Amino acid sequence: MPRRYDPDRRQRIIDAAIRVVGAKGLAGLSHRTVAAEADVPLGSTTYHFKTLDELMVAALRQANEGFAKAIAADGGLDDSSADLATVLARILGDWLSGDRTAVELEYELYLAALRRPALRPVAAEWADDLAECLARRTDPVTARALVALMDGICLQVLLTGTPYDEGYAREALGRVIP
Repeated sequence: MPRRYDPDRRQRIIDAAIRVVGAKGLAGLSHRTVAAEADVPLGSTTYHFKTLDELMVAALRQANEGFAKAIAADGGLDDSSADLATVLARILGDWLSGDRTAVELEYELYLAALRRPALRPVAAEWADDLAECLARRTDPVTARALVALMDGICLQVLLTGTPYDEGYAREALGRVIP
């Protein structure tokens, strides 16, 4: 039987992996569950992603794009006259008030790097890219501190279920900015 041409199959597998993790957590992720979710033969998942770590790296890389899109959509970081703490607090609020499942998934994959060394470089890319972006508005040390604080605020909101408090975030971020 000739092989079917399916140029989008790799992407469908990544999308399916994200849906599986979103629905079942990382414990539910396997080549088999992803193949079933993507409606592809099991061999396709192992062809495109030899290991689950490879698949998780691709899923994390794609999930990381969520916050980057929130930054780009806001555009406030490009306005040097805008108050940086206000801009960052607004971006966090927009992101956290969006698709909650996507935000939780992003963090679940991000935190999976604690136990899966293959994910660490991709998890670090998120922080490094954001720090680089923020360093255009402040110094590199402050940029890294802002990233850490933003990460902490997001984790608190996600873990406690408390509503995001933009005023608190603005004040806390403002205290870090010289």
